Amino acid sequence: MDLNENARVDTSQIDDRRGRGGGGGMGGLPIPIGGGRGGIIGLVAFVVIALLGGGGLGLNALNGDEAGGAAGPGLEQCAGDNPDLSRLDCRNALFVNSIQDYWQDALPQELGKPYRQGKTVYFSQSVNTGCGSANSGVGPFYCPPDGQVYIDLTFYSELANRFGAEGEFAQPYVLAHEYGHHVQNLLGTEAQMRRAQQRDPDNAPRYSVMLELQADCYAGVWAHHATNTTDAGGQRIFNSISDADIAQGIDAAGAVGDDAIQKKAGGQVNPAEFTHGSSADRQKWFKRGFDTGDPKLCDTFGNAL
Repeated sequence: MDLNENARVDTSQIDDRRGRGGGGGMGGLPIPIGGGRGGIIGLVAFVVIALLGGGGLGLNALNGDEAGGAAGPGLEQCAGDNPDLSRLDCRNALFVNSIQDYWQDALPQELGKPYRQGKTVYFSQSVNTGCGSANSGVGPFYCPPDGQVYIDLTFYSELANRFGAEGEFAQPYVLAHEYGHHVQNLLGTEAQMRRAQQRDPDNAPRYSVMLELQADCYAGVWAHHATNTTDAGGQRIFNSISDADIAQGIDAAGAVGDDAIQKKAGGQVNPAEFTHGSSADRQKWFKRGFDTGDPKLCDTFGNAL
């Protein structure tokens, strides 16, 4: 993955709340269903960290500033003509810019709905959201009521060390998945899914899986088009994305499959408890999105809604 060093980072798409605190614990966030509220790894991180004795991403995990992940002077070094793309926060801001640049045109052109940008909130330890309060242990998530993506950037260390998704392209995959939930929110898919769960509560996890797999597919669609995305001045954001990068995205999708998580937690694989999809299914739908580049082919619901 080769980022264009001449691309300008639009930091207005990031709300940097690191160091501010806010909220306590996980109580307000409806994690168990996953979907747009739990995000890619909300349930995954919570279950694995809790069962493996981690107890959330406590202070020890948050004290480090891996490649600009936690502390530091905000996003000042990300703006201007010479952004410091060695910083994790600057690179992730540029990933967000690319993802939103794609959907800005693709959503109205391909799916017939106007796109409304949603900010990504960087936080540390805990945060208040339109879905309630959350801490870092829930992993990245999307909140439909406020239309924002939330992430503690130290999560990427957890993703690599605990889940084995070490490649850097796992990072834009995570963000693209969360913005897939934003697209679902704008299209009304997330609300339809919630109504289906209310009508048919026995199959609520199955609807959640469909939502998650579609977000994986949307992430793959963005990856297909990523090298064509540009900054506000028309500079390409990516010089290139390699086959190895896409393989890292596929590996990340597999690492957070429900079956992989259940095995890592020491239990048996129980498809009835899946909320995000199996490793194979997550990889299949990400790859389908990437291979086709067509969001209209990301219909994981069929006639279910």
